[in-house]
Amino acid sequence: MTRKMAEQRGHWGERRAALWLRLKGWRIVGQRVRVAQGEVDIIARRGRTLAFIEVKTRKNAADLDTAIDAYRLRRVAAAAQALVHKYARASESIRIDVILIAPGAWPRHLKNVWMETQ
Repeated sequence: MTRKMAEQRGHWGERRAALWLRLKGWRIVGQRVRVAQGEVDIIARRGRTLAFIEVKTRKNAADLDTAIDAYRLRRVAAAAQALVHKYARASESIRIDVILIAPGAWPRHLKNVWMETQ
């Protein structure tokens, strides 16, 4: 697969994840937000929760089990930390989530996947 094809599949997955989140009552407040520390695919809010969300898209559901690793989560956490002052409100719970996307499968939303002690 070429880099362009992988990027197109990733964008497709991010659009699908954003739609999934909206259907679950989330409001998307940022997409593909880049800072020096990295990128956050989706920033979403529901009630008093703000989530920085990494989206991983694979060609089949079996590959989703190995789609996310500690290195990627560290980069998302660093980017989230750089962005939190811009997006967070007082008394809001902040977390990092992952949404796993594959054609023909329901999105898998993994909540609060990063703990500060990691």
